[in-house]
Amino acid sequence: MSLRIAVLGGGVMGETLLSAIRSAGHDDVVVAEKFPERARELREKHGVEVLDSAAAVVGADVVLVVVKPQDVASVLAEVAGSLEPSAVVVSLAAGVRTDTIEAAVPDGVAVVRAMPNTPAVVGEGMFGVSAGAACPAAQLDVVVDLLSTGGEVVVVPEGQQDALTAVSGSGPAYVFYLAEAMITGGVEAGLDEATARALATQTLVGAAKLLATSEDTPAELRRRVTSPNGTTAAAIETFDERGVGAGVAAGVRAAARRSAELSGS
Repeated sequence: MSLRIAVLGGGVMGETLLSAIRSAGHDDVVVAEKFPERARELREKHGVEVLDSAAAVVGADVVLVVVKPQDVASVLAEVAGSLEPSAVVVSLAAGVRTDTIEAAVPDGVAVVRAMPNTPAVVGEGMFGVSAGAACPAAQLDVVVDLLSTGGEVVVVPEGQQDALTAVSGSGPAYVFYLAEAMITGGVEAGLDEATARALATQTLVGAAKLLATSEDTPAELRRRVTSPNGTTAAAIETFDERGVGAGVAAGVRAAARRSAELSGS
């Protein structure tokens, strides 16, 4: 399917999507980027045309809005009059609801809200998408296919976006937090920092791959590593005594509440 795609915003996530989409064989891609130096960089690196926002969306089938949440309103105001009636507008701005976007674009223009996460930079992202009121299934499928070039995609009702944000949007930070603690513990136990980092990093990569490819639950996989009275058992018992598991679950709930506050839901 031949698509014209406009990427509004050439920051890290905008460039990530641009690169993934181009690598998947979509050649008709234009970018809008307001900073001249960054625009030149994107033009030279990816061989794409860089235009102002209003010009970029002319003729576009899919418009990816990859700007800061506080900039969404002004960007949509710039492009609303140039959008194709058949276009689908995809917002990757955290906390911006589909009804807010729908109110800023012409009636009938399809809208999709998407929450990405940072591992999309290495092609291992997790995107949660929700269709707006005027988005037909066929256009939602197009968006899912496009975003899957940067990782995995799940479709959820918009009412679940705050929970999704708390698990996968903020989730990479939880993993990095765990990695920090593992490295600190390894150094305190006698390792040098470089070795501790290498051990923690590959352990997390391997464990994540095992979890992704196994039919077993995380609890079952954990039990398989935990011999009675062994080293892992000593660590898990300490985690439980310190409330680590409960703390992580509480943190996810706190992130979901904050997401709801920010989006006004």
